[in-house]
Amino acid sequence: MVKLIHTLADHGDDVNCCAFSFSLLATCSLDKTVRLYSLSDFTELPHSPLKFHTYAVHCCCFSPSGHILASCSTDGTTVLWNTENGQTLAVMEQPSGSPVRVCQFSPDSTCLASGAADGTVVLWNAQSYKLYRWRTRSSVFSIGIMWSGLSSQNLGCFFYPYLRSVDKSVIVYDTNTENILHTLTQHTRYVTTCAFAPHTLLLATGSMDKTVNIWQFDLETLCQARSTEDHLKQFTEDWSEEDVSTWLCAQGLKDLVGIFKMNNIDGKELLNLTKESLAADLQIVLTCWTHWDLICSGPSDVLSLSSMKMPTTESLGLRSKVLRKIEELRTRVKSLSSEIPDEFICPITRELMKDPVIASDGYSYEKEAMENWISTKKRTSPMTNLVLPSVVLTPNRTLKMAIDRWLELHQK
Repeated sequence: MVKLIHTLADHGDDVNCCAFSFSLLATCSLDKTVRLYSLSDFTELPHSPLKFHTYAVHCCCFSPSGHILASCSTDGTTVLWNTENGQTLAVMEQPSGSPVRVCQFSPDSTCLASGAADGTVVLWNAQSYKLYRWRTRSSVFSIGIMWSGLSSQNLGCFFYPYLRSVDKSVIVYDTNTENILHTLTQHTRYVTTCAFAPHTLLLATGSMDKTVNIWQFDLETLCQARSTEDHLKQFTEDWSEEDVSTWLCAQGLKDLVGIFKMNNIDGKELLNLTKESLAADLQIVLTCWTHWDLICSGPSDVLSLSSMKMPTTESLGLRSKVLRKIEELRTRVKSLSSEIPDEFICPITRELMKDPVIASDGYSYEKEAMENWISTKKRTSPMTNLVLPSVVLTPNRTLKMAIDRWLELHQK
């Protein structure tokens, strides 16, 4: 389910573009302005609107850290803004003087690309604000700019919107199946832009009706878009010893319950079992030789000892069965783990986050992992390798709530 939670109606003309950072929403318009809003309550920031452009503003985008905003205009300029105070950092003029239609930061924040209506694409140094190089291509008016390696930590990798301006609607598709999930029809004129928030379940849509609508997706929609199967994932690594016992019984291995309990095998231990640990640590092979030992033991201690060291077809068969079942479980876990939304996974550990925090580079990490990273890797960003402006870590409560809700739906 998707619901409209807020409508912004501050622009005086068509809304051309919307962009999210981890804490802000930016919008730009034919009215020559750029506006900034807080995601906490959607109030406009004190230093908004941002005014410099002399003609329509076509595109705006945040740097990965969210500290800088870029906007480009028909006036042939691309402007960089400080999002904290609204001050102009740089004004970069397109060499050809053509109206600039699109702009985009590189994933490491070192470069900014701007594309103009005449097909020229310029690469700027985002630190010195100087021109790297520029080339003439076919028109970039409609195709935009995309960097390779751009982070996929957003809802766009699960489902995507399609702007159907003829009937003023936005259609949301599942990228896995191409099925239509939602059709949003609140705008009264043609829809011109849309953007997903990077760390929250929000979608912004702009229109020629001069408004920006903020839509909130519930977790069920996210889960629906992540999987086409109607099953709930069980996190095997979190299994208790009792859960492992239940699994053994279901696999026809009831006789091994006692041995597994004696060795305190939980879900994590189960997934790490090998042929060697089954024989050496759990002594599963030896326990399977008891019957052989009773039959073959004679008056000679040597005969008894040698018979205990000789594996039987039965023992090897049981060990193979255990290994096969564990391998099947590993395969299933690996397959299901791919269904975890990317934005719920820590970029450092590549595991589901339990205590997510936002670093000054704009990305979310597991708190303990990021603290360890800062203490061992100095003040660099794990994502961009640039020096972090600050080592302050802010709890990402919105993301934690989303993870907790997702876990409730998927974990038995």
